[in-house]
Amino acid sequence: MKQIITAGIAALSLAACSSGSEDTEPDTTKGLAVQEWGMVDGKQVHLYTLTNAKGNTVTITNYGGIVTSWMAPDKAGNKANIVVGFDSLAPYLQKHPYFGALIGRYANRIGDARFILDGVTYQLAANNGKNHLHGGNKGYDKVVWEVKPVVDSVPALTLTYHSPDGEEGYPGNLHIEVIYTFTDEDELLIEYSASTDKATPVNLTNHAYFNLSGDMGTTILGHTLQVKADAYTPVDTTLITTGERRSVEGSPFDFRTPHTIGERIADVPGGYDHNFVLAREGAELEKVAVLSDSVSGRKLEVYTTEPGMQFYSGNFLDGTIRVNGGNLLQKHGALCMETQHFPDSPNKPDFPSVVLKPGEKYHTITKYKATL
Repeated sequence: MKQIITAGIAALSLAACSSGSEDTEPDTTKGLAVQEWGMVDGKQVHLYTLTNAKGNTVTITNYGGIVTSWMAPDKAGNKANIVVGFDSLAPYLQKHPYFGALIGRYANRIGDARFILDGVTYQLAANNGKNHLHGGNKGYDKVVWEVKPVVDSVPALTLTYHSPDGEEGYPGNLHIEVIYTFTDEDELLIEYSASTDKATPVNLTNHAYFNLSGDMGTTILGHTLQVKADAYTPVDTTLITTGERRSVEGSPFDFRTPHTIGERIADVPGGYDHNFVLAREGAELEKVAVLSDSVSGRKLEVYTTEPGMQFYSGNFLDGTIRVNGGNLLQKHGALCMETQHFPDSPNKPDFPSVVLKPGEKYHTITKYKATL
């Protein structure tokens, strides 16, 4: 695992692409293609296609670090996109539910849009009712990241962003590096690193929406999910964690053995949008969840070093957004499995700390593996 990531970091830079319109043929080097995709805030946006030895592809844009597509074969060998996205840049510049994006400085919710750190109260944007969600009004999902494409045994992208002190109300200059690697085993590895010059909460994740059927006109209610978690963190009516870690035993949150998502969703008011406390065996990367679709035969394994995973069943999707393939994405049309620290941790001292201090390094790894 670490060898794969290190190989990507040490690889040579991809030669800069020649200028041209979005219709120009992408430049290609050893499984990595790049093409111009538009402009945002006076900065060039590109679309990068990572192709592995099997010919399967993942596409990523440096706008928001968004994973726009992942073409994976079904049991008959037919390839289809298993993540929700758009076919062009323009829809990403409109309001959308964080499709495929990198999320920060703090993924998930912070209650009352504030926290106290070292005796100082920090007020954040209340962009989700009275609460703060996914980094605020302009989180990392809405910035243009610097990118260094790298190629070696497998293609990878290194994305960097400097988040200045005070951005969206957070203290400290934060330097972030995210490495995407797409392996020949159909694994999308995401390695997050960060450093700061002032104590600050940090919680980074990717907000990919998955539908393993490859048909974004269907729902994920028939998908089967297994999660290695003995507990979850209950929420109040505004979806802020209460601070409790509640056993999943005897509840619709018990996915320790596989269950279809639609089997018990009616017993969860509003649907699943909860953080699962992962039953980890150590600090290393380990498998924590498996999602499967019996019709297509596709499976998605989730590995992480994080203590939690937010399972969101697409409750707020409402059939008004037309996504890749031309489909209107309906309620429960896709789901998220966001590896993370726990929601509202800055206000919950009993939760694992999310405070990064000067001289320390934030470092987490998550892997999504598509298989049959």
